[in-house]
Amino acid sequence: MQLEMRRSRVLRKLRNKEVALSTKINLSDPVSVEIAGLAGFDCVWLDMEHIPCDWSTICDMIRTAKIYDMDAMVRVSKGSYSDLIKPLEADATGIIYPHLMNLKEAQELVYYTKFHPVGRRPLDGGNADGKYCLIDMKEYIKHANAERFVMVQVEDPEVLDDLEEIVKLEGIDIIFFGPGDFSQGIEAPGDFQHPLLLETRKKVADLCKKYGKYCSTPCGITQLKEYKKMGYNFINLGADVLGLGAYWKNLIEEAKKILLE
Repeated sequence: MQLEMRRSRVLRKLRNKEVALSTKINLSDPVSVEIAGLAGFDCVWLDMEHIPCDWSTICDMIRTAKIYDMDAMVRVSKGSYSDLIKPLEADATGIIYPHLMNLKEAQELVYYTKFHPVGRRPLDGGNADGKYCLIDMKEYIKHANAERFVMVQVEDPEVLDDLEEIVKLEGIDIIFFGPGDFSQGIEAPGDFQHPLLLETRKKVADLCKKYGKYCSTPCGITQLKEYKKMGYNFINLGADVLGLGAYWKNLIEEAKKILLE
């Protein structure tokens, strides 16, 4: 049997001009990932920036996602190059790099996360993504560059001066617009109708369209049609904690009404 790396479900949909949907996992348990897979999401967003997950948990979540042919992308912590590539070696389909500030930082990111000829990602192959050295090294490198994605977060106004050059950069596959931190960065925390925020969201989509890149953002269900029309084609819908919290809150409120009757 010939082995090869798993192909990305997200990239398959994007290359087919479809919209890919992810959901964020905040709970440190693979059960959340399994439920997302059963629900039909294309991808789960795992987090090592804000969530106190250890590597064993992340690896279990990635394995769970693969059972359902669902991509797993990991938002990395900004540390050494090892922090960038360990999720990929655990067979995550992509990484999300938070708070990208300038072109130089983007170039360094590509250098460490893409193999030759795009970058100089440290080469191993003896982990889950390389089928533990059971696939040909040249095929491994080729598939890793083609079927694993690097997403950068535009969530600070400082990056705007370099934005077009970053979008053009080979090796940056997806641009993510993060409105929450961006609103804080422009000194209007929580004002999601601020003119600069609205302008930047559209600018990200327009530049991605211009240079043939993909763009992503979080989205409420009522905004989905609008963002798709704008050009966003990889959209994150909700999170496990949002669903669970809303369900329980509603359950308690309904219970209290019944008990007061």
